[in-house]
Amino acid sequence: MGFEWLAIFMFVGFFFILMSGFPVAFSFAGTAIVFGLIGTAVGAFNPARLLLLPNSWFGTMSNFTLLAIPFFVFLGAVLEKSGLAEELLETIGIVLSRLRGGLALAVVLVGTVLAATTGVVAATVIVMGMLSLPVMLRYGYDKKLAAGVIVASGTLAQLIPPSLVLVILSDQIGVSVGDLFLGALIPGLMLSGSYILYILGLAFFQPEKVPPIPADVEIPQGSQLIKKVFKAVVPPILLIFAVLGSIFFGVATPTEAGAVGAVGASVLAAFNKRLTPQLIRDAAHSTAVITSLVVMILFCSSMFSLVFDALGGKTLITNLLTGLPGGYWGFLIVSNLAIFALGVFLEFMEICFIAMPLFVPAAQALNIDMVWFGVVIAINLQTAFISPPVGFSLFYLQSVAPKEVSTLDIHKSAIPFMVLQFIVLLIVIFCPQTVRWLIDISATKGS
Repeated sequence: MGFEWLAIFMFVGFFFILMSGFPVAFSFAGTAIVFGLIGTAVGAFNPARLLLLPNSWFGTMSNFTLLAIPFFVFLGAVLEKSGLAEELLETIGIVLSRLRGGLALAVVLVGTVLAATTGVVAATVIVMGMLSLPVMLRYGYDKKLAAGVIVASGTLAQLIPPSLVLVILSDQIGVSVGDLFLGALIPGLMLSGSYILYILGLAFFQPEKVPPIPADVEIPQGSQLIKKVFKAVVPPILLIFAVLGSIFFGVATPTEAGAVGAVGASVLAAFNKRLTPQLIRDAAHSTAVITSLVVMILFCSSMFSLVFDALGGKTLITNLLTGLPGGYWGFLIVSNLAIFALGVFLEFMEICFIAMPLFVPAAQALNIDMVWFGVVIAINLQTAFISPPVGFSLFYLQSVAPKEVSTLDIHKSAIPFMVLQFIVLLIVIFCPQTVRWLIDISATKGS
């Protein structure tokens, strides 16, 4: 064993610095600098390797795939800040209000629609928590169900295209983001469908947990309701078809479709007389913050990766993962357990830049379908995102939840939905065609 021990200490040191609360980008860069100097001192690292970084950084800046990130973030920011997302939730809630469990079903449907337009989890969970949780509690919904359906449905933005998770994963695992979008669509809808079936099951077996809105509560009817639906629901649906349909039918690349979505969201805001200079500034600011964060992490992680690889770390990890007992299945079990464990404590971007460079070489050596592997990882990340005690979606909801919903209630609420997500994960693992079907259809159309 040469200097691989230094690479191991480097990774452990990085993880401890990160868990101490230091920003992930600076944790990457700081660890790389310290262990680069140590490696130089002991003859394990040649500083001339750092001359490769500018080419890597310029390659990142010219990456057409990553250009999709600001487009999709801007799209989601416009829908959120213009109030169109609120109107969507309110209108679908009205349409389904007379059904037992109708408000919970509305949350799932709106979570699915917002996931397919915004791709941003925090905004979706917070908006739905502020609007729907007090209403469900007022009409007698079980607290745990009401909270659980919000955190689970809001987190669909992790998986359903155009998810930022998928855009970053595509860059890290080296596959087309369009294929990853198509591959994730059916598993994402399977998750949404499992939530709907769970709510309908509760409505049948435990109806007291999901009451309908009382008959004496006035709701819009007839032409008034139809007009509201056409104004609040139809336009976002058309926007989804414009974005995802253009990708599916090969009309546009995901980046071009993101540009279409950003323009489309702005048109919707203008149509509703909400496209103000302040809205544009706020949406642009949110876009700049998130995009800058991604690029900064990319730059710093490439420095970490360069030093870690030079010390023999990647080769060591690849050999360990490919040599696990069970081969293919051993790697799959270990990688999923590791991603889930990291997902409980870290954001998805941090995990993509920390774990995927270690797992990808081993997955390729084992001839694993990388698109399928990316979707499996995305589902796993989504499950970790709502896992007690530190799942991020739980804290997003906790920040806007009424006082009668305790932290313990919110954490317990996620458990049934974690079980549903685990079931869908197993289905996707044992039935890879759930991922490949749309990709194969798209390839057939293209040929």
